[in-house]
Amino acid sequence: MDIEIFTLSHDILITIFVIGYTAIILEFLIHVNKTAVALFMAVICWLIYFVGDPQPLSVSTAYLNTHLSDVSQILFFLLGAMTMVELIDSHKGFNTFICYLHTRSKRKMLWVTCFLAFFLSAVLDNLTTTILMISILRKLIPHKKERFLFSCMVIVAANAGGAWTPIGDVTTTMLWIGGQITSMKVITELFFPSLISMMFPLLLYTFTLKGKFPKSEVDFRDEPLEPGAHLVFFLGIFLFLCVPVFKALSGLPPFMGMLISLSIMWLVTDIMHFRHDQRHHLRVPHILTKIDVSSILFFLGILLSVNALESTGILDGAAQWLNVHMKNEALIASVIGVVSAVIDNVPLVAATMGMYDLQTTPTDSPLWLMIAYAAGTGGSILVMGSSAGVALMGLEKVDFFSYFKKISLPVFIGYVLGMLFYVFLF
Repeated sequence: MDIEIFTLSHDILITIFVIGYTAIILEFLIHVNKTAVALFMAVICWLIYFVGDPQPLSVSTAYLNTHLSDVSQILFFLLGAMTMVELIDSHKGFNTFICYLHTRSKRKMLWVTCFLAFFLSAVLDNLTTTILMISILRKLIPHKKERFLFSCMVIVAANAGGAWTPIGDVTTTMLWIGGQITSMKVITELFFPSLISMMFPLLLYTFTLKGKFPKSEVDFRDEPLEPGAHLVFFLGIFLFLCVPVFKALSGLPPFMGMLISLSIMWLVTDIMHFRHDQRHHLRVPHILTKIDVSSILFFLGILLSVNALESTGILDGAAQWLNVHMKNEALIASVIGVVSAVIDNVPLVAATMGMYDLQTTPTDSPLWLMIAYAAGTGGSILVMGSSAGVALMGLEKVDFFSYFKKISLPVFIGYVLGMLFYVFLF
């Protein structure tokens, strides 16, 4: 009887996950926030697991506590990173490099925009970089139609840039925190594949893009910087770069490095502004009210939902199926990357981490590195395949079919070329 209940709970759990995930994908059609769905799905999935698990309640609770511990590390890392980025932005620190985009040549602006997004997302993250670059492009290119190609290429560049550092994309951060990849390995082996995935569509559009912007459209004045803007900007970037160094030297988890970086920024800005009542908006307590808590709760819900599937052994079965039917690691990773263009890459990577353990697939194995590349860059194939793309849909109202018609094919070819480069070189 217990076996029948356990099997039935598996079926119900999978059904709930599929329904919930479909609702997340169709968020813009059903107008139900994906965070609400993810949190509801997480609780229901674990409730079904607890009811159907034949083991004692204490054992089931221990599974949940273990997974919650792992998920919390990712959430605290993201919270610290988002706060630091928002702190820099509130000081207008990012305006430091807006002048480098000030050009009338469309081709030059495309190249500068893409490379800024590529390297900036490697230090920050692709979602933050996208929001920042779109806001800058709005100042430089007032007309929405003129911005379309530039905005879409920001997504491609930001996702590619986020794939080759442990802090550039939430999926690489998950793999890094989980022990699947190390900082130096992901940087040295994925930089060129990621660069190639961006360069192919960039070169293609360079030849098709012609002309110059009217002088009036690039003649703008920078917003005045807040007090301490330069110090906050350069200190923030330096502290971001110190996070992987802190992990390597101390052995502490990455979220501890991010938290100490945030604490340093907090201390510095408090010392700078505590004497001035009119600068309360530049201090961390006010900055925390501007953090996108919805995104953090979404990651909590979706990761715990995937953990519920992992605890039942469903993901182990999926891994065995892939190994039997595909066998080739490069093919498995490539498929995961293409699927991430349809399904958000966060749960895909979380599921993959549950499918392959570190005993059979050790740290820095080619599979983990290819998954880091594929999940990061594959999401650019379709506009809804990454959090950066979803942000673009919201900010610029770019629809699915316009992106698919004009952007998807060159991005897919670049994705394949980058994967082939990694396979043949490493």
